Amino acid sequence: MSRVGNQPISVPTGVEINISGENITVKGAKGSLSHVIPQEIVIEKDNALLNVKRANEERKSRELHGLTRTMVNNMILGVTQGFEKKLKIVGVGYRSTAKGKDLEMQLGFSHPVLIKAPEGITFDVAKDNTITVMGINKQSVGQVAADIRKLRKPEPYKGKGVMYTDERIIRKAGKKGAKK
Repeated sequence: MSRVGNQPISVPTGVEINISGENITVKGAKGSLSHVIPQEIVIEKDNALLNVKRANEERKSRELHGLTRTMVNNMILGVTQGFEKKLKIVGVGYRSTAKGKDLEMQLGFSHPVLIKAPEGITFDVAKDNTITVMGINKQSVGQVAADIRKLRKPEPYKGKGVMYTDERIIRKAGKKGAKK
């Protein structure tokens, strides 16, 4: 039994939900998101609550039950509050600047790295080399942040690279000079 899937989803005021067939569309103050609901899942709307139910007790239905409930809840949170991931750049000469909607980064390569902002994603660059990736779709915000981090992963000896602000890098001691 899915404990996550059985929890009802509360719909805040100002959020419009439209369920038509296998599609669900959520509209709010920050924008609109849509998702295709699997055939094994049924969503029922009761005033300010959504109930996610499965059609049968087959394995695939049970697998998709909690997932679908979480996806719909994230859609509601996205159009009301939005999502953000914070990254920090550590290293001498490593920096980032905003170029319109895009992001330009100096990461120790011979050339600057230009990152185009996908649709629905915005970047905010602070003076302390902190990048904030913001958007209404949780999956795309996380993917863009992971792609930025992948450009120069933090290394364990000096701790240089691009990392999440809450990430902890386990440092290694490094090699010592041989004594004779």
